[in-house]
Amino acid sequence: MIKQIEPMMAEFQQEAATTKRVLQRIPADKLEWRPHPHSMSIGQLSIHIASIPGDLARLAQVDAFDVSTVNFNPPQPGNMEAILTTLDESVAAAEAYMDRMSESEAMANWSLNAGAKNIFTMPRVVLLRTIMLNHWYHHRGQLSVYLRLLEVPVPSIYGPSYDENPFLSGVEIGAPA
Repeated sequence: MIKQIEPMMAEFQQEAATTKRVLQRIPADKLEWRPHPHSMSIGQLSIHIASIPGDLARLAQVDAFDVSTVNFNPPQPGNMEAILTTLDESVAAAEAYMDRMSESEAMANWSLNAGAKNIFTMPRVVLLRTIMLNHWYHHRGQLSVYLRLLEVPVPSIYGPSYDENPFLSGVEIGAPA
């Protein structure tokens, strides 16, 4: 593995574990729930979150991607097992890709296009940082709001939540943060 990717890989592995903890909180009987008619269901959001690392690892392996060729509406998963299996497979695919990435591949430009129009071009490593990781964190934060709206205890992500405080002896549910 190239030195440039090592810190990102360590972060990725830590964040994958956190993401799994958040996904495991989803009530299996609420997968079709949505906070607003224009919002994704919690199941769609969750399968999207589970898919992001693997999808971006696959996209990063080509030099350019045309967004006009794809439907970005996540499917509705049938059960929690589908979400968690997707996450495990997605994380494994991203780890395998980052592990074998060369320095020249990491620094090579990658482009997002809409038909003939270039939306942006950036080094592949920047794509992985911004679209794979930051995009992943954004949607995980969105999911934590969905959980709160469903009155599901929100796990600690980077520190205490209202429901969990890892800074106290053990993780306590219902302890004020």
